[in-house]
Amino acid sequence: MDQITRRGFLGAAATLPLAAPALAAFPDQPIRVIVPWNAGGLADVVMRAIAAAMAGPLGQPVIIENRPGANGAVGTQVVARSAPDGHTLILANAETHAINPLIYPRLAYNPATDFTPVTLFARGPFVLLTRPSFGVDNLQGFLAKARAEPGRITFASWGIGSTSHLAMESLIKQAGLQMLHVPFTGAAPASTALVAGQVDVMFLNAGPAEAVARDGKVRILGVGAAQRIPLLPETPTMAELGMPVSAGNWFGLLGPARLPMPVAERIAAVVAEVLNQPAVQAIFRAQAALPVSTKPEEMRAFIAEDRMGWANVVRDLNIQLE
Repeated sequence: MDQITRRGFLGAAATLPLAAPALAAFPDQPIRVIVPWNAGGLADVVMRAIAAAMAGPLGQPVIIENRPGANGAVGTQVVARSAPDGHTLILANAETHAINPLIYPRLAYNPATDFTPVTLFARGPFVLLTRPSFGVDNLQGFLAKARAEPGRITFASWGIGSTSHLAMESLIKQAGLQMLHVPFTGAAPASTALVAGQVDVMFLNAGPAEAVARDGKVRILGVGAAQRIPLLPETPTMAELGMPVSAGNWFGLLGPARLPMPVAERIAAVVAEVLNQPAVQAIFRAQAALPVSTKPEEMRAFIAEDRMGWANVVRDLNIQLE
């Protein structure tokens, strides 16, 4: 799930006759980005940083509209039904385009055929954290406690089938644990419950986790990324600690199906450009978001690969939601 497949564009020459008129007309009105999650979360924060920076190069404001619900499906289906002119985009992640089709038998959109990939722009690694009163200082201590108290340790997530839920289930399977899942409606209420001592442990985006850990409200046990991250250089990865769990998410933009490729390429190029702006980079660093830049077809291949990776986890859990 962590390896981005790099592929060149095919048929680029065929798009050239359409490029001039398509780009001449785009954008001719504000661009709306649907964020299918609550305001204030990592997806919302990084998208707002990019949106503000995109307005200059595009010559139009980029407006964020939060449409949370159903693991991101509520907002995502809005974009699937929108006009394919580049003025309505979806902020996609693993939930919306890799996991939801695996857990919702009657999903209102087809992630493979109802959208045109534009660009992947960030990764968000998770960290495993506990409340200080839980009484453990490291991963091995946590595993020992969980094994000694099967079924009594609780973990929070931002929803059944979410990346936070599936990451913990991966750890549970690897370590042979029995734990109780307590799902919430978002990362903010889940982490608030952890700080309040209502649950014992969770996987959380590294940026928000580092902020509350700095205040002594939680204790970070390990990073679910392939390598240590700049925001937490002294914190070992789960793999370094002998428990190679991949825990994190990705963020990118897609438009509706039949979005002209010159328009998708234009948006992707602008996103790649603004990722270099100091103001955007500062927000990414604070949120522990790792910038990535891909072209449309590279993003398509990445999503397909990511869906295959999550399929193994979902199959083991037999998750089916209405």
